[in-house]
Amino acid sequence: MAFPGSLRRQSANRGLVSHCTHHHIVVFLLTFFSYSLLHASRKTFSNVKVSISSQWTPFCLNSTAPELRPYELWNSSHLFPSAEEATLFLGTLDTIFLFSYAVGLFVSGIVGDRLNLRWVLSFGMCSSALVVFFFGTLTEWLHFYNKWFYCCLWVVNGLLQSTGWPCVVAVMGNWFGKAGRGFVFGLWSACASVGNILGAFLASCVLKYGYEYAFLVTASVQFAGGVIVFFGLLTSPKEVGLPELGADDGRVEEDANRPLMDDDDADDDDQNYSIQATDTDNQPKAIGFFQACCLPGVVLYSLAYACLKLVNYSFFFWLPFYLSNNFGWKEAEADQLSIWYDVGGIIGGTIQGLISDMLQKRAPVLAISLLFAVGSLFGYSRSPNSKPVNAVIMAITGFFIGGPSNMISSAISADLGRQDLVKGSSEALATVTGIVDGTGSIGAAVGQYLVSLIQENLGWMWVFYFFILMTSSTVLFISPLIVKEIKLLLQERRLRMLAE
Repeated sequence: MAFPGSLRRQSANRGLVSHCTHHHIVVFLLTFFSYSLLHASRKTFSNVKVSISSQWTPFCLNSTAPELRPYELWNSSHLFPSAEEATLFLGTLDTIFLFSYAVGLFVSGIVGDRLNLRWVLSFGMCSSALVVFFFGTLTEWLHFYNKWFYCCLWVVNGLLQSTGWPCVVAVMGNWFGKAGRGFVFGLWSACASVGNILGAFLASCVLKYGYEYAFLVTASVQFAGGVIVFFGLLTSPKEVGLPELGADDGRVEEDANRPLMDDDDADDDDQNYSIQATDTDNQPKAIGFFQACCLPGVVLYSLAYACLKLVNYSFFFWLPFYLSNNFGWKEAEADQLSIWYDVGGIIGGTIQGLISDMLQKRAPVLAISLLFAVGSLFGYSRSPNSKPVNAVIMAITGFFIGGPSNMISSAISADLGRQDLVKGSSEALATVTGIVDGTGSIGAAVGQYLVSLIQENLGWMWVFYFFILMTSSTVLFISPLIVKEIKLLLQERRLRMLAE
């Protein structure tokens, strides 16, 4: 007597291999690198903060200051009287970007479910590249410095960049079912970390010529990527005559699209799937925003992701700045060293996604990783002034923080958007993804301003204590799902023992 859950997993794994075509590979690569380029342009800003702060701050404290007359003319191009105020404004820009990004995610998810995903993604990439060029390159070439202009540009950039994630997750959800989704999406969600690495590499290569060239290079590459996406991306299998998910093999795919957090995962029989598979003839309509919020698990994972993304994006925005200020390392060296956090996130997301596929449960894997993340944060806060040691602890921290963050924003969002209550509707994917990532971005937006305030008034050690608190809150929010899925695991184990 075979255990039903193992049979479902075996058929799902066979379905993953048999349905993979070269179109799947092209879609994987195009969506991967499109979002990588969006993240690369964001990473550029975090990597050149020290240079921007120096440019925006007058040089009146050096030994030649008394000879520089008139004083008003010498300082007319500078925005702030001190580096501390410039740093606080940089944190404010991070907050402005993330708030507009969060608002845009809620809207972009709805728009993505109603318009062509390829058009929305391509438009967001190209127009965001132009805004980044205006912000970092054109203003420096023209020596035009204005706080309100910078704020307005960063609001627009946040809105435009928000088109990226809901669209790419929806496209991936259209092409890849739940068969191996944890591993596939875990590997694919490394796109953000690869973008961070690419942005750090490009910025460090041209930073010696001026920070404006770092913005120029990343904006140019992103614009070119948007053009390629417009002409090359296939948003759905039906565009090339391939069957949509669930259309060719109802039994396998309907199981593949069932949410991992479903209560009756262990004891449903196969008849339930064949009944639901017959209801695939009607063209599904886009799900409403409030309907998406009411789907099981959406609110809990959204709140959890708000806390976790706060920590993850704090490393994203402030890690190079922290390394330069706390250890006195050169900005280019700090940029290159910060890559190890993203390397850890790539490995963590892939391995943890694979483990969650094997268990057919996501929440327990997240909980264990986040508990280790608390210890790694405590250890990294006491890292010595040694680049090799710092890099190792940084990679471990990225493994336990970046991995769960990638899982929630990709595989779990796809699970939530393709559960039985929406009958596998692909038009729910972008909306649900926008809700989860949008809520996470609100938390991250508040966090970036809090990080700058805590650092200025209490120091970096209290910033890490704040990160530990937010990571613990993430576990608290998903604790009902953790308890539910652990019970299901124990129930499956008892059934397996009885079957043997």
